[in-house]
Amino acid sequence: MKLNSFLYPHASYRGSVKPENLVFNANLQEFAQRISYISNLETAGKKSPQEAYQEIQELWESLKSSYYQLGINER
Repeated sequence: MKLNSFLYPHASYRGSVKPENLVFNANLQEFAQRISYISNLETAGKKSPQEAYQEIQELWESLKSSYYQLGINER
């Protein structure tokens, strides 16, 4: 298995195949992966709870912004 595939797993998309859905799915998977890293770093004591919270809040705002920019909420 390639290291990149191990560190950044990507599941196949099974929903309605539209460009905006595919982009949002990729964004969502990246969000989940980054949340996992942040959580693990905080659990290991490498990040403070405040740093982890701030980073997760920024990631959430970014994901929410992509949702609205892609027009998914208009359906």
